[in-house]
Amino acid sequence: MSWKHLFVPTLTESGKPQGHHRLAYTDWGDPKNEHVVVCVHGLTRNCRDFDFLAAALQQDFRVICIDMVGRGRSDWLQRPLDYNSPLVYLSDVENMLRHVHTEAPGRMQLYWVGVSMGGLIGMMLAARPHLPVDFNALVISDIGPFIPTWILRRFADFVGKDPRFDSLDQMKNYMKSISMSCGDLSDAQWHHLAKYGARDHADGTVGFRYDPAISISFQPDVAQDIDLWPHWDRLALPTLVLRGEKSDLLPPAMAGEMQLRGPRANVVELPGIGHAPMLMDSREIGLIRNFLLKFKSHS
Repeated sequence: MSWKHLFVPTLTESGKPQGHHRLAYTDWGDPKNEHVVVCVHGLTRNCRDFDFLAAALQQDFRVICIDMVGRGRSDWLQRPLDYNSPLVYLSDVENMLRHVHTEAPGRMQLYWVGVSMGGLIGMMLAARPHLPVDFNALVISDIGPFIPTWILRRFADFVGKDPRFDSLDQMKNYMKSISMSCGDLSDAQWHHLAKYGARDHADGTVGFRYDPAISISFQPDVAQDIDLWPHWDRLALPTLVLRGEKSDLLPPAMAGEMQLRGPRANVVELPGIGHAPMLMDSREIGLIRNFLLKFKSHS
């Protein structure tokens, strides 16, 4: 695995370029492998969430795990309102795909793995025409094509608060207290999430490695329903959806509708888990690896 970064144009909410920003990412496996898995994390997370999955996939795929803008080691946007624009994220990903494509000898074969927000980006990307790659398969962890405003406003309660901690262990314990719904992770896995999700501050405290301004999307005067059903209905590629049994972001009725519309997804329910499965568990990793390998053989 190696750390890399790419400078990409910064799009404003209106879609006009204004300067550049840095996208950080990890690169796993053979850089000449044209079969590329792109992994994108959830709202406040970062690319190192995928270390366990990427390690299991790198023998068969090149794996690119991106820190989306405002998260991880990527730059923060100067205009917070731009975090609310899907065009910003889609532009960043498409620039990344073009860059990665130049490093492979043949036409790039894309496989997408997205957790929560990363799943939404994957839905929108897969529905876009004229991609410079072959989009072979989509994996989504616990998100659907519709999110009502009342759920989005719930995120504003914690995303923009920027808590500080005296130590990494204190931060880890806080993460465990608010994220137990993600699954039965080991202490080593919680430490991993805390270590790579932490930012050291000048006063010696530790905080989260994301821009608190991303909460702009959930403020009462900005938040509105996210309705991606038109995108979903345009999809015609193999799709695996992992649903946490206790999740309210992807309720059973919506998961059932996702099986009947668009790509007619294969939905696997994970018992005892809420939002969102972190894809660190051996079963979750096995489900994803077997799914992707099946469609790699057909491409």
